[in-house]
Parts: sequence; C-alpha cells; structure tokens
Amino acid sequence: MLPFLDLKGINQQYKQELMQAFERVLDSGWYIMGKELSTFEQRFAQFCGTKHCIGVANGLDALILVMRAWKELGLLHEGDEVLVPSNTYIASVLAITENDLVPVFVEPDPSTFNITAMGIKEKITDKTKVILPVHLYGQLCNMADIKELALKNNLLVLEDCAQAHGAMLDSIVAGNWGNAAGFSFYPGKNIGALGDAGAITTNDDRLAETLLALRNYGSHKKYENLYAGVNSRLDELQAAILSVKLPSIEAEIKKRREIANFYLNNIKNPLIKLPRVVSEEMHVWHLFVITCLQREALVKHLTDLNIQTLIHYPIPPHKQNAYKEYEHLSLPVAEEIHRTVLSIPMGPTLTLEDAKVVTDAINSFSL
Repeated sequence: MLPFLDLKGINQQYKQELMQAFERVLDSGWYIMGKELSTFEQRFAQFCGTKHCIGVANGLDALILVMRAWKELGLLHEGDEVLVPSNTYIASVLAITENDLVPVFVEPDPSTFNITAMGIKEKITDKTKVILPVHLYGQLCNMADIKELALKNNLLVLEDCAQAHGAMLDSIVAGNWGNAAGFSFYPGKNIGALGDAGAITTNDDRLAETLLALRNYGSHKKYENLYAGVNSRLDELQAAILSVKLPSIEAEIKKRREIANFYLNNIKNPLIKLPRVVSEEMHVWHLFVITCLQREALVKHLTDLNIQTLIHYPIPPHKQNAYKEYEHLSLPVAEEIHRTVLSIPMGPTLTLEDAKVVTDAINSFSL
C-alpha cells in the first residue's frame, strides 16, 4: 500500500539528531520550561518574522489562549462574534465557543477552499470583533485584503496556521499577518513533533506577556497567579525535537511543491477537480486535496490499487453533533466541499515515481 503519509520515513531522516536531542534533554534533568523551549521559541519567531513565539501544548490551545488573553485584556467579551470559515476543522470553532464567543460561519472560495475579504465583509456586524482566517490545506488566505478589511473595521485577526508553516504572501510568512496566530505541530503537520505540540506567534508585547502567564497556571512568578490560567506548556523534549526539524522545513516544502506540480500538470481525469493555486509561495501543500462528485467510488478504486487516501474533512462543523444549534444553517459551499474532497498522498518522502503511480491510478478512474 502506498501510504497517504509516511511518518516513519519522515522521522527516520532525523533519527540520529533526534536521539541526540533526546539524550540532551534526558541528561539535562530539566524537562519543563527550560532552555530547549526558549531556544525553539526564538528560532520559530525568527522563522515567522515575529517578535514573539509562545510554545503551548497543542494547536487548539494556541487558538483558545489567544482569545482568552484578549478577554483578559478587555478586547473581547462574552457573546462577541468571531468570523470563521464554514469548512474548517472543528478545532477552529471549538476555540471560539470555549471562550463563550459566537462563531459566525463564512463560506469559502470553492476553488481555493479559503475565505476571502469579500465573503468576510458580508458577515460583519456590530458584534463582530475577530476574523479567524484558516490557511486550509497549506495555502495562505489573501491576507493583504483581509488585513486591510480588519483595519477598516477595527477587528482583531487571529490566523489559524495549523497547516501553513512557511506559506508566504509578499514575502510575509504565515503567522506574521494577523494580531496573533496559532500553530499546530501535531506529528502529521509540515513541522511535526513526536506528540502534541503547538505555538502562538505575535508582535504584540502585552498579548505575549499575558499568554506567558496564561499557559502556566496564570503565573509569571511561581505561586503567584495573576489569572485563572491553564497548564498548556510545550515541553522540553518536543521543543528539542522541533528544533531539529525546523532547519529542514524549506527543503521539505520544496519537495512538496515538486509533487504538487506533478499532480497539477498530469492529473487529467475530467471527473476530478484540482485545487487552484493562487501563487507558489502561498501554498506549502500540507495536503493535496482534489474534489470528485463520485468520491466513494474513487476511494474504492484507489484502495483497490493499493493507494491510501484520507478525507479532510467528511462533516462540516455546523453539522457536527457538538454544534446542533447550527445544524439549521444553509452553508451549501461548505457542505459540497465536505461531500466531495479527497486528500491524496503528499509528503516530503514521496517520490515522483510514487506521484506517477497515484496520477495514473486517478486518470484510470471511470464510472
């Protein structure tokens, strides 16, 4: 079976360095909030071009804590509205409702899967306080337009960069467009830890200072708690692992783009719709997602040919049992996307020969 993503192969490339990182952490005797964390935070902030990086336990916590910090700073209040894509992974929405804020779903551009300034503008009300653009599948939203709209309407922007490490627009990297950004380093991400991990980037000193306390029980000084915070700290081992992988991200993005370009140039089946790439620098190809009206038949066809695929994501947030209060909403673009999308093999260990196998299999699909 040609795997959707060869995580073992990806990590095998770094085995010696990862073992050295493990031994370094083990021998240090310091496993939480130490030098490995501060080193990675400095390096990732530099990578994103931001003043601050705050390591947290996972990507969901990154989003939750930013909005929680804005509440502590008086910039958000219970019941405020947050504009969020209707076709995102549920974590984007969970972060909103966890803060007693109200998600307002914005339909995406069906060709890029991302929300646009035009779509956002239609949903702005007096209660709107935050725009939460999600750089879905690895392609940056048009943040220049979104940022301009946010400034005109005095709105905060929280980027969900869980899938877009290294994506750029006008040489500005994902995570440096909004007031803050949340990243995930889940093992399958373009920069993956060996467990859960996440980070927040920002250029706002007050926000960063508040977040440093919130992630650590609400405390800057041991046993003195400014806020009723949480325990959401990126541990030393995961930070060390991420520091090993970070220098290779640009080379891995290049490999992903080579595979993506092969797919784009060679998948010719009229039953398949390919993703639209706005510009090469804007897409880092966390996922290569096609759409097909006959998705289940295509999945079976590829499975029979020993090609693994996944669906990101089969059920939109407003149709999840967790959000029954929104199931009445008419969001046809999102529903069509979730009904037809299919993720095909993509990753830095995939070869062009593998990509040809996948392409030939897709091109041979018929009804």
